[in-house]
Amino acid sequence: MFLNNSLHEERLLPHLIVDALGKYDEHPCLYLGGETATYKEVRRKVSQYSQALKEKNIKVGTRVALLSENCPEIVFLQLAANVVGCCVTPLHPKGSSEDHAYVLNDAEIEVLVYQPSQYEQRARELAKVAPGVNRFLAFGPSEVGEDCTALASTFDPAPLTVPDIQGKDVNNIVYTGGTTGKPKGVVHTYASLTYMTMMQMAEWEIPSRVRFMVVTPLSHAGYTCLVPTLLRGGCLYVPPSFSPDTFFDMVEQHRINATMLVPVMLYSLLDSERAASADMSSMVSIFYGASAISPVRLQEALLKWGKIFAQFYGQTEAPTCFANLRREDHDLDVPGRLECCGRPSPWVHVALLDDNGSEVERGTAGEICVRGPLLMQGYLNKPEQTREVFEGVWLHTGDIGRFDEDGFLYIVGRKKDVIITGGFNVFPREVEDVLSAHADVEQSVVFGLPDERWGEAVTAVLKLRPGVRQSDELLSSLIDSVKAAKGSVQAPKAIHFSDSIPLTPVGKPDKKQLISRYQT
Repeated sequence: MFLNNSLHEERLLPHLIVDALGKYDEHPCLYLGGETATYKEVRRKVSQYSQALKEKNIKVGTRVALLSENCPEIVFLQLAANVVGCCVTPLHPKGSSEDHAYVLNDAEIEVLVYQPSQYEQRARELAKVAPGVNRFLAFGPSEVGEDCTALASTFDPAPLTVPDIQGKDVNNIVYTGGTTGKPKGVVHTYASLTYMTMMQMAEWEIPSRVRFMVVTPLSHAGYTCLVPTLLRGGCLYVPPSFSPDTFFDMVEQHRINATMLVPVMLYSLLDSERAASADMSSMVSIFYGASAISPVRLQEALLKWGKIFAQFYGQTEAPTCFANLRREDHDLDVPGRLECCGRPSPWVHVALLDDNGSEVERGTAGEICVRGPLLMQGYLNKPEQTREVFEGVWLHTGDIGRFDEDGFLYIVGRKKDVIITGGFNVFPREVEDVLSAHADVEQSVVFGLPDERWGEAVTAVLKLRPGVRQSDELLSSLIDSVKAAKGSVQAPKAIHFSDSIPLTPVGKPDKKQLISRYQT
């Protein structure tokens, strides 16, 4: 005799959201725009927006794009979208009209929801070049789309109910940064993103009743913090923009105990005049990731604020957290460990493979490969690239890494970024770590440029610490430091200084732009 399959139905993200919103009625849930909304108030808003979406025939499988800066409506809409089961594609708030049009057409978006106070003109432009979009919904009055905020207000709040959503249904299509060509649409299901959330709850050191400050776009990285915060019964605090003064003000005023930063944000906090005087005593966990961090600057942060830092390592294809460097592992007595990205999560399989698909020996560099329910379904409309990245039984990340004797994972570079100079392989990340360790360097980016003699010449672009001036002595010191640490073959053939390092929309150094700038 077999039991009814309904006894084993999986709990998916919409069920988690509905449950969380129903538990803590009068507790603060969202602080945004100078006002605090309770769980009960947010639940009522999500109910109204859910009904508005259903009124516009938005249901399981409908493809919806979001274009908005951080505002209360984007939170309500995203939660409502999960509850009704549609497929969401975020458009980066700082993206170009061309980029937005490409995504709308490639993903076959049916509905665009946008913030008219910021993107009315952009919506007007997109209406002309994205013929597949048949409904435009706006957070307020608009000449292009219907006011979905006004529409939502016409409904009485009702109990939140989840339709028949299956784990295999597509939850979102998120586009990669496009640093190596046109961006690719990464397809994630309700099952994979539910698993991501479960891993965050298990692996991330999120305080109970967390007061989480979001300083990244809620339509992108910021949203990954929303559901874990709700499940902890916490409150999400969203400042109007990021600046060191705003950050420290929010921490002191609201006793913030958790946040998520990209490295460049952390550097700006460290360089702020308020870094020494700000009261950070409430902070328990600062999660950081998205791009490589300078071990020297991380050490500086630990000396200033203590063991409150936790690193996460993942990719859009395997989001957020398949390896973690916990707070306790940020050990100043083992400074070399600050160069790693932690240990792999026990909830996924991680291996380092050579070009033949075999695991390499411990201590040897190989491509970081992952498998497990966290992974994407594939790249939208790109079967060949999907097959390439899923070669064998693994997702091939393209990152090159090595394990130390204690099982900590160190990233040494990107497979496609490997510089072949004079017949030797140079991993840019290893050179960047040496340069970033120099007392005068704030940030370093290393890449290869075509060279008649060497094939590729190791090239570095550096942002110096505030107050440091360029000099021949400094240049010699930098090159000598790489020679001493990695050998002369890995020393840069050219070093350029820049007041700023261009970043991709997700906060990573834009190597494509730098290569174009310095290539002769």
